[in-house]
Amino acid sequence: MQDNNFKAELEKSKAHIIVEIIEYIPNAVLSRTIIKKASGNVTVSSFDAGEELEEKSSPFDNFIQIIDGTADLLIKGERFKLSLGQGIIIPAHALHSFNASQQFKMISTVIKSGYEDQL
Repeated sequence: MQDNNFKAELEKSKAHIIVEIIEYIPNAVLSRTIIKKASGNVTVSSFDAGEELEEKSSPFDNFIQIIDGTADLLIKGERFKLSLGQGIIIPAHALHSFNASQQFKMISTVIKSGYEDQL
């Protein structure tokens, strides 16, 4: 059964408090789509303390912005500790992983256009 209050994208032309649109759930990583288009997407995620996302790569650049807490991020073997208000671009094809030594929330923005010349 689908929750009518939880739509695929956030409602347009309405102000949102982004840090409040996703909660922390014990022992979980949650994601919610803010907007999804063929040219890219914006997602908000929450990580409970102790959770991680295994190393992976994406064919597109990914801009990460921390909106709550502090995140541990590994990009191509280099460690970054990002706190509230900080952002970083994960380059296309770069191996990366996230680790939550404490709870954090982030916004992920992937732009897929502009890569056509590189194919």
